[in-house]
Amino acid sequence: MNACEKAFDALGDPTRRSIFEKLRRRPMAVVDVAKGLSVSRPAVSQHLKVLREAKLISLHPHGTKNIYQINEEGVVAMRNYLDQFWDEALEAFKKIAEQTAQSQKIKSKK
Repeated sequence: MNACEKAFDALGDPTRRSIFEKLRRRPMAVVDVAKGLSVSRPAVSQHLKVLREAKLISLHPHGTKNIYQINEEGVVAMRNYLDQFWDEALEAFKKIAEQTAQSQKIKSKK
């Protein structure tokens, strides 16, 4: 499974998406991540592990706490994947616009 697949797979779980969105705001310790979630702290730790393995978050020791934050590597992998679709959509739009312009040009000559 490549980095992009791991990232999308990890975010397929609603709890992990909630955790990821919380970390988007600022780096946090697991105790702060767990606040407001309907799962136990050990479960949050497991979700953090999955997100870390998918390279969506990273862990940095700070004294006696581990601080989690968004890791750009996983986000970039997902964005690169999605950009392919955007590029294809733009190319299709360009073709339609060119065809429409050509049709209007022909009609205006008549």
